[in-house]
Amino acid sequence: MLTKKKPRNQRELNISLSEQAYQKILDQILRGTLTPGAAVSRRNLAGQFGMSFIPVGAALQRLERDGLVESRPRAGTRVKIPTLDEIRGRFEMREALECQSARLCAERMTFQEQLDLKRAAEHMDTLFSRIAANGADEEMAFVVQQYHTEFHSKIALYARSQPLCAAIESNHVLVFNWLYSTVAGTRAHPKSFHLDLAESICTGDPQVAESAMRAHVRFGIDDVLQAFEPRIQSGWRGKH
Repeated sequence: MLTKKKPRNQRELNISLSEQAYQKILDQILRGTLTPGAAVSRRNLAGQFGMSFIPVGAALQRLERDGLVESRPRAGTRVKIPTLDEIRGRFEMREALECQSARLCAERMTFQEQLDLKRAAEHMDTLFSRIAANGADEEMAFVVQQYHTEFHSKIALYARSQPLCAAIESNHVLVFNWLYSTVAGTRAHPKSFHLDLAESICTGDPQVAESAMRAHVRFGIDDVLQAFEPRIQSGWRGKH
């Protein structure tokens, strides 16, 4: 016999809707639909998502705490344009966390996980090669960045350190990497960019793994800084 589910109270519904709104807005930012500096209208988003202002407002507050949007009195809300120092700081944070992740992964991963990481790395290099050769539409670029995030998440997972995984997630290390890559555009990577990293980690030598990850993380930082510089110089232009 089927039993009716009890209706959720308004607070539970708002939490659920605010999470949906958060993910939808984040999705637009990472796809490049909402670029850094783009105005973000609570009214427009509420209409687009078929929601009230309340969950959309809660989502924007959360995104502001995450450092992805910013608001100013009489100027409105926009996708945040980070300063060059903030970008460098994000890269430094990513480098510190992911280098430690690579060290621990090298020490702790199983043989099967080594095979899995290498397969994922080969897949990543193939995808980036296709984009470099044929270009990529928004959907393809989004899928590739998803795979890229999953690849780096595997390294953290195989490091078997819950606090480290939590730090990478709570600092949005991979989210900001995705955002910066979207803004900077597709860069030409060395042919076996990700496989070389995976093989270095799979040596089991923490020093080799850390060195490879450091070089990997630092690759392309100048392109990112160059891509953001004109956006930073534009400042807040009028009301949003």
